[in-house]
Amino acid sequence: MKDFIVGAHEMEWIEVTINGEKRTVPAGLTVDGLLDFLKVRKAAAIVEHNRVVLKQRDNASVAVNAGDVLEIVRFVGGG
Repeated sequence: MKDFIVGAHEMEWIEVTINGEKRTVPAGLTVDGLLDFLKVRKAAAIVEHNRVVLKQRDNASVAVNAGDVLEIVRFVGGG
């Protein structure tokens, strides 16, 4: 995909599908890193990665790769 120079490092980007929308994100992220990149509060999110619902404790070890399909569900409170 795109390459950008960030500081002294070149950053590679990949394309994934998030909630039905094609998105370009940095390569080398885990699901936790993706949630950080998207500014999603991890404690309130459940992620389906390539049709597998992840346990929150596994988000830090699951890699996000080009072509992956993710659904992110965020819980919101209200009253």
